[in-house]
Amino acid sequence: MSEEKIVTYKGFNTDLTCRDYQFEIGKTYEHDGDVEACSSGFHACENPLDCFSYYPPAESRYAETISTGKISRHDDDTKIASATITIKAELSMPEFVQRAIDWIWNRVDKSLEQQIMTGNRSAASNTGDYSAASNTGDYSAASNTGYRSAASNTGNRSAASNTGDYSAASNTGNRSAASNTGDHSAASNTGNRSAAEVSGPHSVAAAFGIESKARASIDGAIVLCYRDDNGDLIHIRASRVGDNGIKADVWYVLDENGEFAEAE
Repeated sequence: MSEEKIVTYKGFNTDLTCRDYQFEIGKTYEHDGDVEACSSGFHACENPLDCFSYYPPAESRYAETISTGKISRHDDDTKIASATITIKAELSMPEFVQRAIDWIWNRVDKSLEQQIMTGNRSAASNTGDYSAASNTGDYSAASNTGYRSAASNTGNRSAASNTGDYSAASNTGNRSAASNTGDHSAASNTGNRSAAEVSGPHSVAAAFGIESKARASIDGAIVLCYRDDNGDLIHIRASRVGDNGIKADVWYVLDENGEFAEAE
C-alpha cells in the first residue's frame, strides 16, 4: 500500500455511474475505509485501454482522473484502487484513444523506431503522408496523422486512430475502438461491443460485432449489423446521416428488427 498521486482513466455507464455510485465531472470523492483493488476504494486504470475490460466502448463513457492517497494495485492489469479520486475531464473517443497511444508510446524503446509491433501493450505511430501504422498485440494502439494513411490493429482492447484525410482506422479485437477525423475516411471494427466513430464529412463508420455501435458527423454515414447471441448475422443496414432518422454525432445500434436505434 502506498501514498501516491497518479493520472488515471476511468470508465462509466452512460449515466456516469460505476457500480451504482454516481459521479460528476469535476468533482473529487473520498473513500472512508480500507483500500484494496477489486474490493474497496475508487477504481481506475493507469493504461486507458484497460478500461475497455470493464467498460466496453459500445456502452460507456470515459474520463481522465487523478487518483491520490492510499493506492492498491491489481495484479492482472493497471487497475488500481485509491482513497481519493478526482474526475478531471470527460474524454471523447478520439481523445481517449490518443491518451492510450501516449501512455503506451511513453513506455516503448524509442531507439527501435518501431512502426509495426506485435507485442502486448505495444504502440505503432507515424505522421507521414501515405503511411501505415499497424500492430497485432493485445492492449495495443495504432495511430497516424498523415493523409491517405491507415492505422490497424487486431488485439483485444486495442485502439486505432488517425486524423488524415482519405485515411482508415480498423481493428478486429473485442471491446476496441476505431476513430478518425479525416474527410472521406473510414473507421471500422468487427469485435463485439466495439465502437466506430468518424467526424469528417463523407466518411463512414462501420461496426459489425455483437452489441457494437457507430456514429458519424454531418455528410457521413454508418453501417451496422445485428447478430444473435451465437454471433450469426441477422440484419445489416447502412444509412447516410440525415436519412432514416439518423442524426449527426449520435451513437446508433441496430436492433433485433433491423431498425436503427439510439444507443443508450
